[in-house]
Amino acid sequence: MTVCADDTVPGGGGGAAYTGFTIAADGSYAARLTAAGQGGGWTPERWTLDGPEPYAVPLPGPRPEGPGTQVLPLPDGRVLICRRAADRHHLALLYPTGPCTGELPLGSVESGRLTLLPPAPGGLAAYALSPGRPGAESTAVWLVHGGSYGPEPVAEVPGRCSGGTWLDGEGRLLALDRTDASGRTKAVVVDLERGEVSPLLQITDDSDDRLLLADPDSGLLIVRSDAPGETRLGWGVLGSHRPVRFPEALRPQGVALTPFAVQPGQALVPEGCAVALRVDGPNGTWVAVWRPAQRRLQHLAAPRGWLRGSGLWTAGGELRLPYSTGHTPCGLARIAVPCPEPEPLPRPRTEPAAEQAGPVPQAPPAGGEETGSFTVFTLRSVARPPIPLRHAPLTRTSAERRS
Repeated sequence: MTVCADDTVPGGGGGAAYTGFTIAADGSYAARLTAAGQGGGWTPERWTLDGPEPYAVPLPGPRPEGPGTQVLPLPDGRVLICRRAADRHHLALLYPTGPCTGELPLGSVESGRLTLLPPAPGGLAAYALSPGRPGAESTAVWLVHGGSYGPEPVAEVPGRCSGGTWLDGEGRLLALDRTDASGRTKAVVVDLERGEVSPLLQITDDSDDRLLLADPDSGLLIVRSDAPGETRLGWGVLGSHRPVRFPEALRPQGVALTPFAVQPGQALVPEGCAVALRVDGPNGTWVAVWRPAQRRLQHLAAPRGWLRGSGLWTAGGELRLPYSTGHTPCGLARIAVPCPEPEPLPRPRTEPAAEQAGPVPQAPPAGGEETGSFTVFTLRSVARPPIPLRHAPLTRTSAERRS
């Protein structure tokens, strides 16, 4: 799973300042910007992650990069760079050529804002978001690498879009969080070959439903929604009639959880799919691991200098966390996370419980059911995507619709 660190300095440990850390879709390379030195500005840096030991290669240009520069690693070892100049974004491919840096211009996009999306599966293309046509409340999806004639728009989505999660292994189905004119945010899926948009998540009519992570192999979806009455993390399964669950384990007191990587290769077994989360609390930042079959978090110490919010899983269950310190400017911690015995998932309560002594519990949010360990919501209405999927989007059964 590809992730982007959201900090500007690494945590806990004396590494160089940086902006962003993005891992290629296949986990082979990563890229970031590092401080260029006393003169100010930033220098692109490529990390090689698929060898016995990680190593970094600086890719300096003729001048330091500005604060709005973005970088994206590709599986062939090149780094896509996006530089802003006034209202135009210039794109190029960087690659090492001995002591120098080679650069292949790709063209430019005229827009006040252009945001690179996470690396697409397959590594043959790269995409970005920008505001849509002037006067239209919409978002344009651009193919910025992999086309025939330079950057080109491939879809326009009504509303303001953010996020970006891939739902398939071919880089065709892209999930975005779309905010409409009413201010509600719902996840939608964009077919990039047809330029068509379909709903993906609609937990309740009035909830904000965002997709954070998706694993095409298992179909596991990690969502953030305020449907339970407050903003919480939940999970569902792509193409399943199961409801969306909001486990109590993902609502710990006094800390904030941010999921950043999901274990691949768990075909059709989403309950055993491991999710890595960044934990921010008053005592610092560390890592937690959770699986849908678990009722509790597994807490792990992060390596010193962890590039917080970044990492990847192997299919075999090894969690890899990049870090940078004064002694080790390019490091990769490898953590074998044991898989605990699965715990049976409680069934949603469908009948009133027997009367018990003590205070009467508050009623669950409208549309939801409390089970003691999680709250469940059945999706109200979700259209299918424009093409068949091995895992179709979350839907309701006919019996649920009649009820």
